Amino acid sequence: MKKLILVALFLTAIACQKKEQTEKAVAVTDEHSYSKPELAVAKHLDLDIKVDFDTQTISGKASWTIDNISKGNEIIFDENTLNITKVTLGDDEKETKFELGKDVEFHGKPLHITIEPNTTKVNIYYSTTKDAVALQWLKPEQTADKKKPFLFSQGESVWSRTWIPCQDSPGIRFTYNAKVTVPKDLLAVMSAVNPQKKNDTGVYTFKQDKAIPSYLMAIAVGDIEFQAIDNRTGVYAEPSVLKSAAYEFAELGKMVNAAEKLYGPYRWGRYDVLVLPPSFPYGGMENPNLTFLTPGVIAGDRSLTSLLAHELGHSWSGNLVTNATWDDIWLNEGFTTYVEHRIGEAIFGKKEFDMQNVITNKELTDNVAEYGDTNPDTRLKVSLTGRNPDDGISQIPYVKGYAFLRVIENAVGRDKFDPFIKNYFDSHAFQSITTEDFVKYLNDNLIKGDKALADKIQLDNWIYKPGIPSNILPVSSPEFDAIDAIQKSWRETGVAGLSKKITTTAEKQHFIDHLPTDITAKEMEAIDKEFNFTKGGNFIIKRQWFVQAIRHQYKVADPAIEQFLIGISRTGSVMMLYKEMAKTPEGKVWAKKVFDKAKSGYHATTIQAVEGVLK
Repeated sequence: MKKLILVALFLTAIACQKKEQTEKAVAVTDEHSYSKPELAVAKHLDLDIKVDFDTQTISGKASWTIDNISKGNEIIFDENTLNITKVTLGDDEKETKFELGKDVEFHGKPLHITIEPNTTKVNIYYSTTKDAVALQWLKPEQTADKKKPFLFSQGESVWSRTWIPCQDSPGIRFTYNAKVTVPKDLLAVMSAVNPQKKNDTGVYTFKQDKAIPSYLMAIAVGDIEFQAIDNRTGVYAEPSVLKSAAYEFAELGKMVNAAEKLYGPYRWGRYDVLVLPPSFPYGGMENPNLTFLTPGVIAGDRSLTSLLAHELGHSWSGNLVTNATWDDIWLNEGFTTYVEHRIGEAIFGKKEFDMQNVITNKELTDNVAEYGDTNPDTRLKVSLTGRNPDDGISQIPYVKGYAFLRVIENAVGRDKFDPFIKNYFDSHAFQSITTEDFVKYLNDNLIKGDKALADKIQLDNWIYKPGIPSNILPVSSPEFDAIDAIQKSWRETGVAGLSKKITTTAEKQHFIDHLPTDITAKEMEAIDKEFNFTKGGNFIIKRQWFVQAIRHQYKVADPAIEQFLIGISRTGSVMMLYKEMAKTPEGKVWAKKVFDKAKSGYHATTIQAVEGVLK
């Protein structure tokens, strides 16, 4: 009897803990979602849609299984530019009332749906419109093969509501099944378990049995083929790109294994990547099971696969443990940058790790300088109330978050910090948490009241104050020290032979980034002749070189810069160049001309960002 009582008490405690976690998960206020999940929350989606390239619309039904926590008469979803035609309740599809509220910029409208206290399913019939920010419809000529059209989505941060009516907050997680009908000569893939070849019907079904937030809902449709790398990794791409992509990502399986050794099992089943057309606006997007990637990462020599380590890292930090609001985005990106560097160290070695630390530190210094070291947007915990949450997706949460985690690692040692991070992922798996949740976990499980340790870490300075705290770790690289020595002498000795001494992507980037501020166009021409930066080189090298070319009026590179800006839509990278161009009146005129040529191939979020610079 005593044992039964203890078991009962234990089960009661577990139930209370789960209830507490559930309540916590829906208690966070997200300023960028109209939904009130503490009253009624979506738990599972059954999606039945048709993709129509002729009208460039997605249409169908989103059936949401809900938990009407309050037993009230309303549930609220987010929508933005959708055409809602009908809403019904339950499997018997009883029609119900719905009402759209006031439209707010970046937020869209609240979708108020009348429900009953015992309602468990809400069916929303809808179609997308041409204003759907999340969807990019590409004509055949905008793809790699230039034969068939292509569609892809990009939901982060609040754009999933432009292609699915949903409770569009990273603090709300749900599972989903989907039935997607597409033209018979195309393949559909999603952020779920995916088909590996086309069928004869054009109808594809998907299942995501792990609870994800709405921004990780993703779809792509096109002339896509698949090639396996190992038993749980592979590559999707257009036929002409597939072979080179598979070569580039040959070490994908090794990366997953390296990450597992550090942070525990990969919990999503398969890990595949999809190489998208150039108009994809990011380097990568960590959609579960299927990372979306820019084709710019295909360098031919596997020199840019560190980007892949970042997206893989999101399988733990971001997808498994998610920021509850966009104010907490550093929890996604700072942790993932840390995981990326650790995976990189395991795969590529300590030398590369040290070089990447120096590069990341420079990015932090440069970004804080650009914002101003008293700017509140240089805090880790930011405030995006009333603003476009995409404003939070700067480099600051990535590089400052990484620097902060390195400070903690240094304070306690890797022998303590590695198990701490692994346990952090395990204890918060498939949950969305706030910065304050992390702070509490850190205090309870690592600092544990040790004032000396707390003083060494300076948690408040890193998280809640702007600028760069004084206890940031120094960084160094013997390889970069050698390049710094070359920078001091090449003007006298000449540049002949330097390309044999400066060989890796990281080394070339460091050399380019630290060219003399008074370098002349003639000197740039000599360097270009030695390294072939303007016409050769990978995506990163070209981007960094073009910044210098614009800054120092190296006009020889102008045609290549235009081609670069027209050929890609990677927002952060094109913004670097447009910002540099816009620093002079004549440069701004040139930038506007290039933008007019390029914007038809840009994603909507890229267009918004560039227009902000060129106003």
